[in-house]
Amino acid sequence: MTRAAHRGALWALLAGNFVIGTGVMVVPGTLNEISTSLAVSVATAGQLITVAAVVMCLGAPLLAAVVAGWDRRQLLALTLVWYALGHVVAALMPSFGALLPVRMLTVVAPAIFTPQAAACAGMLVPPEQRGRAVTFVFLGWSMASVLGLPIGALIGGHLGWRMAFTAVALLSVASAASIWLTLPRDIRPAALTAAAWSRVLRSPVLMGIVSVTALQGAGQFVLFSYFGPLLKRNFGADPTTLSLMWALFGTCGLVGNMLVSRFIDRVGGGRMVLVTSSLIALSLFLWPWAATLPWLAAVLVPWGLGCFATNSAQQARLVGLAPALAPGSVALNSSGIYIGQAVGAGLGGWLLANDAVAWMNWVGFALLLLAIGLSVAIDRSRRAA
Repeated sequence: MTRAAHRGALWALLAGNFVIGTGVMVVPGTLNEISTSLAVSVATAGQLITVAAVVMCLGAPLLAAVVAGWDRRQLLALTLVWYALGHVVAALMPSFGALLPVRMLTVVAPAIFTPQAAACAGMLVPPEQRGRAVTFVFLGWSMASVLGLPIGALIGGHLGWRMAFTAVALLSVASAASIWLTLPRDIRPAALTAAAWSRVLRSPVLMGIVSVTALQGAGQFVLFSYFGPLLKRNFGADPTTLSLMWALFGTCGLVGNMLVSRFIDRVGGGRMVLVTSSLIALSLFLWPWAATLPWLAAVLVPWGLGCFATNSAQQARLVGLAPALAPGSVALNSSGIYIGQAVGAGLGGWLLANDAVAWMNWVGFALLLLAIGLSVAIDRSRRAA
């Protein structure tokens, strides 16, 4: 396969992550509309994020074992078709009780796609380019925050959340076709044996990195899950204003991910994680002093720069440390992302329901400090070994 063809395959994987990320974030982007349409509280509607994150958390490693022998071209294309069907069915649901299980089934797709796309990207390039390839493919999530999330929020705000879900379904079909047309056949990463899985699970370094990811995700999603309702409550933001704020956040996310993709092989994964995590922590610390929308926009800039970039750095960090174990470690890292989302959304919902909004940023900040401390400790232990 030619270098240009490999580049096309990487772009298709990036586009797939864009669609996956847009679909995952369409719920936070339309939380106000879902709450109003289905006559439930915002905290209750937010549990769509929690249960979806639990499914993705458990599904990523379990499904990595189930699909180990599949041709990645077929697997990733069919996963996106499943995603499309799930969003169409979800858009037809008449109640929150009916929507919840459909959403849980739909997000089986992200549990498969993101970790398997990362492992696949690492097989399309020489070893010295793996870090850059993995972070490049993960740019799709940043692009989802730049375009997918604000557009989804705008569609949801003006046409309803059901139309936003339908738009995700259409994008999923287009992305499935792109994967099918560009990805080479017979990419089959070696299935991890029980011994290999044991090596991943018993590695203090690899599991420590996964724990850092979980703490980062939890710290962010205490606030991130309820960003839309909080802006409406505190600043009277309408759908257009909210969409613009999401777009600002996403633009910073794209810039941050591009910078990580460019410099990570030179700087190293551990140092890059330290920088990106510190940026997120800074925004959470400054959150209470954002008294106006312009000041809030300024506070969101560091968070946006670090948000998706830190996940990319973590994925590349794992692939670089143990390439042969990447299908398992990256799948577990995806679980870390999603369990962090579940814990963060659950904590944020509890705080919101108990009129403890003022504590949301501080809980998130404390979790980010724990993530930073653990990440630094892991790097120090590796240097001392």
